[in-house]
Amino acid sequence: MPPNTEDDEKPAATVEEDIGKSRDASKTDDEAVAREEEAIKIDGLNVAQMKELREKGEKSEFQAEVSRMMKLIINSLYRNKEIFLRELISNSSDALDKIRFMSLTDKEVLGNNPELEIKIKVDKENRVLHITDTGIGMTKQDLIKNLGTIAKSGTNEFFKKMQESGEESKQASDLIGQFGVGFYSAFLVADRVVVTSKHNDDIQHIWQSDSIQFSVAEDPRGNTLGRGTTVSLYLKEEAQEYLEQETLKTIIKKYSQFINFNIYLWASKVETVEEPIEDEDAKKDEKKDEEAKEEKKDEEVEVEEEKEEKKPKTRKVDKTVWDWELMNGNKPIWTRSPKDVEETDYDEFYKQFSKDTESPLTKTHFVAEGEVTFRSILFVPQKAPYNFYQEFGKHLDNIKLYVRRVFITDDFQDMMPRYLSFIRGVVDSDDLPLNVSRETLQQHKLLKVIKKKLVRKSLPEFEGKKFQNVAKEGLKIGEDTDKKKDRQKSLETKFKPLTDWLKDKGLKDLIEKVAISQRLSESPCALVASSFAWSGNMERIMKAQAYAKQDDANTKFFTKQKKHLEINPYHPLIKELLNRVENSPDDHTAKDIARVMFDTAMLRSGFALDQTSDFASRIERMLRLSANIDPEAKVEHEDDLDEEEQPAEAPKEEEVDDNEEDTKEKDEL
Repeated sequence: MPPNTEDDEKPAATVEEDIGKSRDASKTDDEAVAREEEAIKIDGLNVAQMKELREKGEKSEFQAEVSRMMKLIINSLYRNKEIFLRELISNSSDALDKIRFMSLTDKEVLGNNPELEIKIKVDKENRVLHITDTGIGMTKQDLIKNLGTIAKSGTNEFFKKMQESGEESKQASDLIGQFGVGFYSAFLVADRVVVTSKHNDDIQHIWQSDSIQFSVAEDPRGNTLGRGTTVSLYLKEEAQEYLEQETLKTIIKKYSQFINFNIYLWASKVETVEEPIEDEDAKKDEKKDEEAKEEKKDEEVEVEEEKEEKKPKTRKVDKTVWDWELMNGNKPIWTRSPKDVEETDYDEFYKQFSKDTESPLTKTHFVAEGEVTFRSILFVPQKAPYNFYQEFGKHLDNIKLYVRRVFITDDFQDMMPRYLSFIRGVVDSDDLPLNVSRETLQQHKLLKVIKKKLVRKSLPEFEGKKFQNVAKEGLKIGEDTDKKKDRQKSLETKFKPLTDWLKDKGLKDLIEKVAISQRLSESPCALVASSFAWSGNMERIMKAQAYAKQDDANTKFFTKQKKHLEINPYHPLIKELLNRVENSPDDHTAKDIARVMFDTAMLRSGFALDQTSDFASRIERMLRLSANIDPEAKVEHEDDLDEEEQPAEAPKEEEVDDNEEDTKEKDEL
C-alpha cells in the first residue's frame, strides 16, 4: 500500500506549541482582555476610556465652609442640648487616662498633683460653668491643632501613637473620644468658650472662641492649674437651667456616673452647727438667770457650791455650707470578674441603678464574645413594677446601653421581648459603631445579636424547657423518672372509679376531664382551664370591662368552656369520697361533697359561681351533717303571743313642771 503523502507532509504536533492562542483551549486566549475592554461599557465609557480618565484626571481636595460647617455641627448634630456635659466630661476623662497611661512608665509626669479628678463649678453671678480636670493638658500647638481643626481627635491620634509604638493595652481601650467633634457641643449652650490649659512641656495658655473664630494667647496669670485643663462656658440666655445644681446632678448621673475618675460638683447643703452667742444676747440671758436665782432664794435656802468655770454659751443654727460633692460613687461593677463581686455589691448597685428599694430576686453577670463583644448584668426584680400592665408592650428604658462606661441610649423599641420587659440591666461595649453624635448605633443588626444573647442569658435556669401556664391543664414540674411514672399510673388505676364517677355522675355537665394532680399539696382539688379557655382571673377581667356586651358570643364561648378538675390523691376528703363511691355510687352525701368541693375549687381558682343560692344550701346541708342534725329537719315557728300574756306596761311617772316647782319654793321662802 503506497504511503499517504499528505500525512507525511503535515508537521507532527508537539507540546511546545503555544495553545494559548487557540480559542478552544482551556484558558483565556491573548485577545480576551482586549475584547472585554471593548465590550464592557459604563455610562457610555468602556474600560479603556475609564482608565484614561483616571490617569489624566486632576486630583483636588474637598473644600468646606468652616463657619457653615460649625453651624451644622452645633444645630443639627445633637438631639439634646444636655449632651454637651457628657461630651466635655468624656474629654476630661480621656485627658486623665492619657496622663495615667504615661505615669505607668514615668512617675515624674504627675509632679506635685497626683490626684486625677474632674471638678465642675458654677458661677451664677457671671453665668459661667467651669469644668476642670487634672489630665495631660494641652500645649499651644495642641490647642490650635485639636480645638481649631474640626474632626481632629487628639484621643484618636494618641491611640494610634500607642499602636505604632506597640504599647497598646487594655487601659488604652478606656479612651472614649474618636470623632473630634464632641468639644463643639459646648456651643449648644454657650455663646463663648474659654479653654485654659497647662501641659508639662509648655506654659499655660488660653484658647477662646465664639464659634466663628478663635484665638490663643499666653495666660497672663501664669501657672494657676499646675497641670490640666479648665473649660469655661459663658452660657446663653436660654441655657440658664444648666447653672442649677439639681440639673447638673441629674445629667452627670445619667450620662457619666460610671466614668473611671471621680467627678465632683461644687454644691451647697444645709448643716446644723453650734455657734457662740453674741455679747448682747449673752448679757440678756445672764440677766434672766440672775432673776431666776433671786426668785429661788425667796423660796428655799440656797446651798453654796463651788463655782464652776463659765462655758461659752452656744446655740444651734442652720447654715449653708459649700463643698465638693462626689457625683459618681457608684462604680461599674460589670467591668470586674463575677467571682470578684460580692452579693452585697450587686444589691447596692441594683438599688442605685434602678431606684428600687428591694434587692433583686436574681441576676446574671456575663461577658459575650463573637460578632460583638460586650459585658452585661441583668437583674430580675423582686416583684413586677406598679405600672407593669399599663406599660406592657410599650417602649421601656429598662436596658441601658453604655460604650466605654458612657451612657449612650436607652431608647430601644425591642431590645427585650415583651414577656421579659420587666428585666433591668446594663450593656457595655468598647467597639460598638456609633454615629457622630454618639446617641445611636450605626448598624442596627448588632442590636439583634445583642438581643439574642440577652434573652439567652436571661433564661439560663429553664435549660430549654418551655414556659407553662400554671392556670391551664398539663402542668409538669420536674422530669418524669420511671419510678415517678409508675407511681402516677398506680394512682390513676386506684382512683379510676372516682374519676369516672365524677365525670359521668357526680359532676356531669360541669367538667370535661378529671386527672390526678401533680401540683396540689394541701388542697383536695383544683379547677384549671383547658388550653383554649380563659383562666379565672382572665374571665373576671373580661366580664368587668366597661364596654363588655352582655350577650357577646365570643365571651359566652370562652366562659362556657368546661373546666378540668385535678384531685389530690393524698387528701383525706378525696380518700373518703373514693370509699363512698366504691360502696354506693348513688350516695347523696357523696354528691354533695363532690359539688361543694367543686364550688370551693371554683372560688379558689378565681372563677365566679353562677348559682350562689344553691351553693349556700349545700353548705347548710354539710353543716347539719357535721353537727349531727337531721338534714330533713324543718324550721319550727312559735305561735304569736296572746295580748293577755304580754307583760303589762309600767305606770308612767307623773311629769313635774320645773317652773311649778320653782314657784312653790319661792312661796315657802
